[in-house]
Amino acid sequence: MILSHEHRFIYIKTYKTASTSIEAALSEVCGPDDVITPASKALMKVRKDERAQNWRLDHPLVPKRPLVKRLLGRPERAYHPSVGFYEHMPAWRVRAYVGEAIWNSYYKFSFERNPWDRQVSWYYYKTKSREARPSFEDFLRNPKRSYVENFDLYSIDDTIALDFVGRYEILAEDFAAVLDAIGLSGRVSLPVSNVSGAREDDYRSYYTEHTRTMVGGWYRREIEAFGYLF
Repeated sequence: MILSHEHRFIYIKTYKTASTSIEAALSEVCGPDDVITPASKALMKVRKDERAQNWRLDHPLVPKRPLVKRLLGRPERAYHPSVGFYEHMPAWRVRAYVGEAIWNSYYKFSFERNPWDRQVSWYYYKTKSREARPSFEDFLRNPKRSYVENFDLYSIDDTIALDFVGRYEILAEDFAAVLDAIGLSGRVSLPVSNVSGAREDDYRSYYTEHTRTMVGGWYRREIEAFGYLF
């Protein structure tokens, strides 16, 4: 997640939408007062430096770390809400922290991806450390692990709350439109990063009729909002 006061934009980082590349690119033009949240090791590999900055926040709405974790001395995790700003932060929380004046005047954007394709990418990402990777269908049996919450990140009260949600399928074109909107055309280029691993080219080959319908039900909101088809 990036909050740029210098360029007056807010980037909401979604899952499996080239978000690491987008954040890495945008972080290079951020000013000293901008917020750049800590991110994965994959992001650090494509940044010129570890530019996470200004992400800790003292705000009455920032949730406190669970007492038991504090008493046990558990290490603080930079992607947890208790730190302030964090990587995959939902729009409603960003708005609450920055206030209505900034929220309403800054250009707010994110990116989305065909949910059936995104789900296969998420499967490879979440199972990359397994010695024996489960089948795609077995992976889907546990929605707590396999569900991708993207729509809830860029919507508030079930309505898209940003100025623009680009599409992964036309990433270069839509990212260029974002750069034009925030006055950064020609100053930013996308690196390649955070690739989840080898997979078959056609995501549709992973699905049965049952899993196709199930995933379509999970992500009905983004399918309807963007007109995605299997």
